[in-house]
Amino acid sequence: MSATRMLVLGVVKLVGEAHGYQVRRELQSWAAEAWANVQPGSIYHALKSLAKDGLLEPVGTESAEGPARTTYRITATGEHELRDLLAHALADASAGNDELSAAIAMLTLIPRQQAVVMLKNRLAGLEGQLAPTRHGITSMPEMGKPAHVSELFRLWLVHLEGQVRWTRELVERLEAGAYDLAD
Repeated sequence: MSATRMLVLGVVKLVGEAHGYQVRRELQSWAAEAWANVQPGSIYHALKSLAKDGLLEPVGTESAEGPARTTYRITATGEHELRDLLAHALADASAGNDELSAAIAMLTLIPRQQAVVMLKNRLAGLEGQLAPTRHGITSMPEMGKPAHVSELFRLWLVHLEGQVRWTRELVERLEAGAYDLAD
């Protein structure tokens, strides 16, 4: 799954109608290149690809100054795809950081209860990884592996525990009414 795809669909949905430069400017204002590895060229490529796939539709062309700019809006199929991308990124503990970051940036596009349920699913998956990761720390020497390899499991455990804590806290904030979500 592509964080760029989710972000481009989401920005077009948020704005209503947008051309590539508007999407690029919006994502740059969020510093998306730093946390989702979104590069300017990938935005324009995503717009064309999403239009080709029927997830965005061109609605006009502007050419006041500079090159002509095609303006797009999200289609019903694009809305469905965006919901699926958000659901995967928020609910699946195996979703990567780019995907999760993009989904958090688009969190206001989904209803509160849905967001809570998705994040609780993610939390359950993360918590399910804790015991095997802890076991990996102690089992390396027993398995005939170099003892220092257990440092990898320690690193993964620290990351995992941080994700668990953050996800729990976000669920609590959402349940307490934080942020203006879709509903």
